[in-house]
Amino acid sequence: MVKQVGGVNIQPRHRATCHCGMVELELDLPGGLVDPTRCNCSICRRKGAVMAYVPLNGLRILRGAEHLKLYRFNSGVAKHYFCSNCGIYTHHQTRSNPNVYGFNIGCLEGVNPCDLDDVPVSDGINHESDL
Repeated sequence: MVKQVGGVNIQPRHRATCHCGMVELELDLPGGLVDPTRCNCSICRRKGAVMAYVPLNGLRILRGAEHLKLYRFNSGVAKHYFCSNCGIYTHHQTRSNPNVYGFNIGCLEGVNPCDLDDVPVSDGINHESDL
């Protein structure tokens, strides 16, 4: 678990926003960031986000739910959410574990994901559900 990024402490309840601020989330991160990763699947490699994970009840939309748009592709299982105003990906419900949300670390208040070292890449091209 990562408890600090570039001198910014990950708070037990950390605020996250899209770029324009219309969407605001609150994430329960009592132990820090869980498994920061990138993915090489077709959508993740295009969005380029570094993601971490929380249980479904660990993410709350505080404001702007009406501005979130849902995108599904391929199997239609994963649910990818982005702000309809600025286009920023905020979070998604994963296909490999639908009991968690992946979220965009770059949306966390004060956090620059470029300050994370050695972010592993998960193999979404050869997803376990496709094998």
